[in-house]
Amino acid sequence: MPRDLGARTKLLQVISLSILILLIIGFVFTWNGSSGDTPRFAGLEDPIEGEYPDKAPAYEPEHNAPAPVATVGEGPPLPTIVGRTKLGLYKVKFPALEQIVLINPDANVLNRPHLVVSKDDYLGPRPHVDTEVDAVQILNVCRGSYKQLEHIKNTSRCIDYLAHQQNEYTFLPVLSKRASQQDPRQSEYLNADGHGNTKSKYIPLDEAEQATKTWRGTCPGPIIPYHVYWRGPASWRVELFLKAYLYTQNLPCSQLNLWLDSDPFPNAVHDMLNNDPLFARFLPLVERGDILVRAWHFPRRIPIPYLSEDNPDESAMKTLVANEALGKDTIISPNIVQDAHKQRWITLSSRQMTFLPVAVSDAVRFVVLHLHGGIYFDMDILMLRDMRPLILPTNHSFAERWAMNVDGGYNTAVLSMTANSSLSTYFLRGAVSMGVNFHPLVLGIMAKKDGRNRELMTMEHGLFDPLWTNYAGPYDGKPIVPDHAGDYSRAFDGKANGNKGEWQGYEGAQLHELEINVTTISNEDLKAIANVEHYRSNDTHNSLLKKEIIDANDSSTNIDTSNNTTQPLSPHESKISHLRVSNQPIGYKDSFVLSPSEIRHLLNLSIVSNYEMSSDRYPPTNRTLENFYHGAYTYHIHNQWSSHPGESAPTCFSRSWLTHSSEPNSWLNVMQAAHDGFFDRGGGRTNAYGEMWKGPPISRYNLWPEFF
Repeated sequence: MPRDLGARTKLLQVISLSILILLIIGFVFTWNGSSGDTPRFAGLEDPIEGEYPDKAPAYEPEHNAPAPVATVGEGPPLPTIVGRTKLGLYKVKFPALEQIVLINPDANVLNRPHLVVSKDDYLGPRPHVDTEVDAVQILNVCRGSYKQLEHIKNTSRCIDYLAHQQNEYTFLPVLSKRASQQDPRQSEYLNADGHGNTKSKYIPLDEAEQATKTWRGTCPGPIIPYHVYWRGPASWRVELFLKAYLYTQNLPCSQLNLWLDSDPFPNAVHDMLNNDPLFARFLPLVERGDILVRAWHFPRRIPIPYLSEDNPDESAMKTLVANEALGKDTIISPNIVQDAHKQRWITLSSRQMTFLPVAVSDAVRFVVLHLHGGIYFDMDILMLRDMRPLILPTNHSFAERWAMNVDGGYNTAVLSMTANSSLSTYFLRGAVSMGVNFHPLVLGIMAKKDGRNRELMTMEHGLFDPLWTNYAGPYDGKPIVPDHAGDYSRAFDGKANGNKGEWQGYEGAQLHELEINVTTISNEDLKAIANVEHYRSNDTHNSLLKKEIIDANDSSTNIDTSNNTTQPLSPHESKISHLRVSNQPIGYKDSFVLSPSEIRHLLNLSIVSNYEMSSDRYPPTNRTLENFYHGAYTYHIHNQWSSHPGESAPTCFSRSWLTHSSEPNSWLNVMQAAHDGFFDRGGGRTNAYGEMWKGPPISRYNLWPEFF
């Protein structure tokens, strides 16, 4: 009996081991050689039954074996299919990603066609380097008289004028008065000539060097500083701001200063330049000199000019003279001292240096402009036009109106002031005297009370934030385009029929439609469309219907189209490559970038179903960047409280302040597509001024799994 029990025990062990081996084989077979990678699909690891349409391709065992790594010429590995889920989703392995990406063949991300032709060069040639704007003329149209404010609610009148009447409000000064003819050593900017203001004159226009991949070019006039402040690691707002700046501005004549809050984060600059995967995309622009990443430390002493109203009385003068002899500071008035070299300073006590983060942001712009001049932007401002003509005039001090406020309230999301001026000093002293309160509404009321509110011109919403008029209440005149009824979230909305009525104010020409049937498109037609990079209505480039794909993200070398030679990676480019593979930006863990060649490769693998508009959640529309508040200089997306545009905002905010995803075919997605086609160096698209990108390729915007 014991021998029979032992034999049975051994038999059970063999059977159990066999079952375990079969289970292991089945598990490996199910996961198709994914090497333990957990697939990511918007947080759903294996979609539930019925989650996707029944027309998804059936499960095909012959696709389960890992496909060989595909390459094109000497290029890097391309995406490979490593299997399918039971519901027919493709498991795709991208060389630069650790995780597996699930792609629904019916998601329409890769096969969605365009409906209309984008006219990329809709702003015409870039303004001459010395072109100036007549701000008073603009205000006469956009505001009316200073007392009556007849037109401040008629934003469509304002942006139509800005779009179509440039000859009335822009001008080129007589030669002797042009900014390029002045002495750089007398400039308000510290580095107006690019040489520390050591030159006696600017480079002549015909001798200015054009930008290259590694050189930003030279400016035949003053280089104007732009400023933006940020706290923490880069996010989608930083990427969108930087790309909008690079897409629109006269880069050789502009200098972007990215100020990072370094009081609470001492390593902020080092971390962004060395450990920030998202900002790594812009490191070649740091190396080229377009972007200066700078540490912001709030100063305890701020230098101010010597103003006659601060002259001390006879008794105080004796003290001043005595202190100068001893090398000591003399108190001139509360928070104002004069040192032994006759330099006056605003001083801040330790108690006054205690700020909330939002208060720091309010203060930074006034201090930075007092010290450096130029123009300041909040990070949620998107530039739509060249700002230089607005800033170039001698009197370029302006801010936007706060809502419909007529009592001096400023919105300083866009702010320009002359450095070390009486006006910048006035605002600094006033804010410090009120307990270091730099809130723009408070400063506006102060300026009106003191009779100085007209020195800082109040620009109307049509220039910088055309939607705010609708947000603040009823508006006059026809609707603006797009008409979002004051709802800032609708710029993110790309769903079918999601923005009804947004074109009701449009009075332009019929948009040119592509000659294809977008209702249903076969997979073979999609492959043919993908091989023609971009169709444009730009007369200058009509012959360039097909462009070679050159993409920095899917090439181990950089390709210079000027001589068709390959070059080794620079240190910054090697760092970008390392960061892209080794890490993902905060909030970008599940997202990824697809280059044009990768998209074409996925189409050639036939993992995309035929396109059917009736089942598309985000069907093609007639939206183009040309019609996005055409005429405005900037668009203000306002604070979107999320780490990426695909993440929901806290529920405590009203719908107008929620962050919706930057959905396919939304207005912001149209802007992103224009940026991608421009910065690709092979995308074939120009910016709004008809210029081709001559700088280093910049990575495309990330794609989000929730749309796949």
